[in-house]
Amino acid sequence: MSLRGRLIQDTEKDQFNDFIAGHPKGHILQSYHWGEVKALTGWEPIRLVIEEDDKMVAAVSLLKRTLPVMNKSIFYAPRGPVVDFEDEKLFKFLLDQIATVAREHGAILLKIDPDIPAPNEKVTSMLKKNGFRPAGDEEGGFEGIQPRYVFRLDITPSMDELFMNLHSKTRYNVRLARRKGVEIKQDCTLQDLQDFYKILKITAERDKFLIRSYDYFKIIWDQLVENGLAKLFMAYYQGKPIAGTLAFIMGDIAWYIYGASSNEHRNVMPNYLLQWTMIEWAKNNGCKIYDFRGVPGKLTEDNPLYGLYRFKKGFNGEYTQFIGEYDLVYSPLYYRLWNIGEPVYQKGVRRLINLRKKLRGK
Repeated sequence: MSLRGRLIQDTEKDQFNDFIAGHPKGHILQSYHWGEVKALTGWEPIRLVIEEDDKMVAAVSLLKRTLPVMNKSIFYAPRGPVVDFEDEKLFKFLLDQIATVAREHGAILLKIDPDIPAPNEKVTSMLKKNGFRPAGDEEGGFEGIQPRYVFRLDITPSMDELFMNLHSKTRYNVRLARRKGVEIKQDCTLQDLQDFYKILKITAERDKFLIRSYDYFKIIWDQLVENGLAKLFMAYYQGKPIAGTLAFIMGDIAWYIYGASSNEHRNVMPNYLLQWTMIEWAKNNGCKIYDFRGVPGKLTEDNPLYGLYRFKKGFNGEYTQFIGEYDLVYSPLYYRLWNIGEPVYQKGVRRLINLRKKLRGK
């Protein structure tokens, strides 16, 4: 038996997704269609598979970003690669194949942030042995980097058991939303997406964070929702949309990605019923894990995001830390230049965000 690596054709997207969905380390951000989302936002997706006797045994969806001035690029595999990290021979073969592609595209580094909970000394040692170095900090600095800390809920127990495991205040708020007449719409249309985005803009203004354009969410709708990899949920009260959430799903995991709530009727607790509805939806679709996504790494009550942490904690998920970012450097000189330039770029972005906030406040 021998291994071989190759880039897939567009006609193989279903086979690629099936492998990602069925692999223990599969992730929605490694799916073919997430690459299509990013292709419309400045990245170039490159999908590589490793086969043994014509059967896929490893895969990676690489996102290529061309760097200005340098005429070089970077490779980023969000929550990848999809491989058995215990099989060092297979992992090394995959790295060799990626390196070949990297040379063809002038990539100066490969950045990964795999879906591997910390601590895992065996995997981190193996990464370092194969040339990777830890990168970033616990808050994450690289554009598009995935959260290092999340809440994950095991949803294999029955719904009754899951409900009883909620914190008492969370159970109360789910019941309150039902009692007050909050209704959750699941068969959403593009009109609902427009309503969701209007509420998201209100949320962003209230909580002081930046959001992407409506066009970005329309891309997500076209690539993920229309292909059964995402779903929009909207909460209605007295006939009006007052909150909404967007979830991704692949294999046996569902992820809560975006949430929005209006300034009106927050006292009827729509967000609690939305989360509970999504958990039930995930379970009905064969999921074993419901991922609440990012929470603060510094769990002090003065953290501006502590309220978000407390809200997610109420659903009794497990606080999970991942091993974080690792870089495999192909060009040390350009890597040093990139490490100098990237913080400057991020600082410029933050200044632009602060300027926009000031202008909105005038």
